[in-house]
Amino acid sequence: MNKMKKLMPQEIEVWYLIPALRREMARIFIEKYELSQKKAADILGITEAAISQYLNSKRASEIVFSKNELDKIEKSAEKIIKDKDSLMKNLYDLCNVLREAKVICELHKNRDKSVSKNCDVCFK
Repeated sequence: MNKMKKLMPQEIEVWYLIPALRREMARIFIEKYELSQKKAADILGITEAAISQYLNSKRASEIVFSKNELDKIEKSAEKIIKDKDSLMKNLYDLCNVLREAKVICELHKNRDKSVSKNCDVCFK
């Protein structure tokens, strides 16, 4: 019998949400602020190869953010550009905001069929 692994919401955040946030940050840094892939990678603390994969939709393509969510990500990117040391705080804050907005809930339900449609474990 092939059992599907039960996933924790935190695993969804680590495997999907954080990479999707990095993807959008990389895109903003390069398109809006005209940074090189190397500079964007340095700020995000990841490799240039990861940046390339984000930009070419080879990584972190499972989450598509709404316009409102993208606006929040862009505001955080601006803060990070002004203060590179604020990366961790801004990514942490975005994760909290997006968790509250239930961004990861649908993905979690799709990835783990044992999750109830009425799941609210993250909100109790």
